Amino acid sequence: MTRKLIVIGGGAAGFWGAIAAAQAQDELSITILEASHQLLTKVRISGGGRCNVTHACFDPTLLVGHYPRGSKALRGAFTRFQPQDTVQWFEAHGVRLKTEADGRIFPTTNDSETIIACLLRTAKQLGIAIRTGVPVTTLTKAETRRFEVGLKGGEVLGCDRILLATGSHPLGYRLAQQLGHPLVSPVPSLFTFKIRDQRLEDLAGISVDPVHLHLCAAEQTFEQTGPLLVTHWGLSGPAVLKLSAWGARALHQSRYRGVLTVNWLPHRPKDALRQTILNTKVEGAKRAIANHCPVEIPQRLWQRLLVAAQISPQQRWADLSKQNLRHLLLEISQSQFQIMGKGIFKEEFVTCGGVDLQDINFKTMESRHCPGLYFAGEVIDVDGITGGFNFQNAWTTAWLAAQALGQSCH
Repeated sequence: MTRKLIVIGGGAAGFWGAIAAAQAQDELSITILEASHQLLTKVRISGGGRCNVTHACFDPTLLVGHYPRGSKALRGAFTRFQPQDTVQWFEAHGVRLKTEADGRIFPTTNDSETIIACLLRTAKQLGIAIRTGVPVTTLTKAETRRFEVGLKGGEVLGCDRILLATGSHPLGYRLAQQLGHPLVSPVPSLFTFKIRDQRLEDLAGISVDPVHLHLCAAEQTFEQTGPLLVTHWGLSGPAVLKLSAWGARALHQSRYRGVLTVNWLPHRPKDALRQTILNTKVEGAKRAIANHCPVEIPQRLWQRLLVAAQISPQQRWADLSKQNLRHLLLEISQSQFQIMGKGIFKEEFVTCGGVDLQDINFKTMESRHCPGLYFAGEVIDVDGITGGFNFQNAWTTAWLAAQALGQSCH
């Protein structure tokens, strides 16, 4: 007898789960339901439209370190399906991938449509039905162990298994709650910092790599090192995005207010930095400090740091006082900024929170409350930093669910 699986959500996790389930079990009728009229939306926009498929971290023990929430649950999962498996799957399905210097993996075409076309083509070849513009309004479990899926407009679909892969959409959370799942309160992760500070005015586009960031919010502290980008509204770049992920709950608790301390030259020990400046004072004595920067800081940023250190733009190196030196060293190694709010990171909007991991069997991704209900992707309380890690969570959890679905439908 043919069993029916309905996948709610036409994103990365939904498609991957549907395809893997079809490949695992021939006698399975699969339908993907997508509320909007567009499939694989996040795949399309991720990585600036290039689709950061996964990350070249092939050791599960190291891989879990990139997940602020869910790392413990993913440890075993990644021993069964990890980035290497993702790469092999795509290449076996005709998509060539490349690894960039920072470990991010993209299609060689630099076009997310390559990934979308592959998933759509494979789903069609496997006979998976796809319906768009069909929001699910209710999800109930019948006494016969079958599910009833109510659609907007009144249509009701019956099935034997459900894969809930709605991402961070509130609809998915509501459906999980309808079947007895409590939620970990969803809050944003991966966002930029809104900062108004004279030191950053008119510097949009300037980047420094690396910097060391120290965040204090809601009486908690977090640290991160990496590239920083000045924007029109404050600070962004990989270091800020990673920091926002680890500090997501503390920042939410503090209403996105906090103190950010920036060390612009983290690779230079303080004593060595002091000596460099003292040497410059002697060697470039007649030169204006503002026009001669002896360290790896962009010229315009250097000039702003001098003003913050109360050093006149016309002042010569020979006239640098001990107090000037102390203020300058402090400004280079401990610039403090007040975070006034959060922006968004449009390419990879991510939410932490969702279905509580304690209520999911992570070997099968099946609900502990409702047999026959499976989860994949961001609907669960797992989130990764930027760099392909959130897609890998989607691929892995969807694959695990699909293997279990294939077994349960024999």
